[in-house]
Amino acid sequence: MSLVRVIRALASSAGLIAGLATSYSALAQEIVLAQSVALTGPASELGREMRLGAQLFFDAVNAQGGVRGKKIVLRTLDDGYEGDRAAANTQKFVNDGDVLALFGYVGTPTSLPSIKIATEARIPFYGAFTGAQGLREPFNRYVFNVRSSYFDETELLVKQLLAEGVKTIAVFHQNDSYGQAGLAGVTRALKARNMDVFATATVERNSSDVAKAVETMAARKPEAIIMVSTYGSCAEFIKQTKAKGMMTRYANVSFVGTKSLVKALEGKGSGVIISQVMPSPWAQRYPWVQEYQRLLKAKGEEPSYTSLEGFFAAKVMVDALRRGGDGGREALIKALESMRNVDYDGFRVDFGSSDHNALQFVELTVIGRDGKIHY
Repeated sequence: MSLVRVIRALASSAGLIAGLATSYSALAQEIVLAQSVALTGPASELGREMRLGAQLFFDAVNAQGGVRGKKIVLRTLDDGYEGDRAAANTQKFVNDGDVLALFGYVGTPTSLPSIKIATEARIPFYGAFTGAQGLREPFNRYVFNVRSSYFDETELLVKQLLAEGVKTIAVFHQNDSYGQAGLAGVTRALKARNMDVFATATVERNSSDVAKAVETMAARKPEAIIMVSTYGSCAEFIKQTKAKGMMTRYANVSFVGTKSLVKALEGKGSGVIISQVMPSPWAQRYPWVQEYQRLLKAKGEEPSYTSLEGFFAAKVMVDALRRGGDGGREALIKALESMRNVDYDGFRVDFGSSDHNALQFVELTVIGRDGKIHY
């Protein structure tokens, strides 16, 4: 055989292998979804809860035969809420070769580097637990967001605080891409009303060393502080500023982890506002939430907004798989994009070929004197 024919034969074989790799899931006996979340460290409850909710629904589907006889496998690795570890986990998932999609990552600093790897590998990145604009703009055909954005959340928080008569709004935020995303949202909402952020203070990721931030805010004395961090640092900040006698209104975006924040505040959270991107996990309004409650109770677990979000993301994913999304990565993208104005008992999901943001739902909750969430 001539050298030219050998090269052509090798090229043909490479093309065949690439083709098989692209369509592998159509022949696979399992549907493998891969997830990188914090299972250790200060943000571990967020990862555990997100995985819990998703696994709850996938287990229920698998118990009924799966999707066209294929069982759903959720492969989860710990990233400790650190971007470099999440990127390494993502590269491993890519190298595994049997992953249909990346599912339910937790956090902005972990999602952003992982999306770059996923996009290069042409693997859908779906249902991340973050509202950062970096997952929404510019448009990326491989990224699908189930939850509303931090812009949506901070707009409602600012609107509420101003309606209460607040005139100075500060931001306490994590010193990373997540914190910057939340700060950008508050800045945007205030600018639209010809106002500026009154003061800012930061905390490092995976740290509860808030002493400097407390000093900054105690000196400025804002009437309200919007907080963009995780439950540990936010709870410590609230407790320390209250101990200094600060009279301010505290508000958090949903990523804080409502259940964990209440616990970390140890009874000192009365009046703290938290924006939510899921309906109440305790309410009876939606049949799918009732389903979540029944399955969760059978596991002996307590409801939370985070696990409900994991559950709902899994539910939408399964519906996409049943629409033919189990046929491969491109098939999954097309199936998700076909979910236009899908009604989940009044809770509507709307993906499209040029818009991969399913929800714009946001509502406000507050921690009561009884330590419970009121909505």
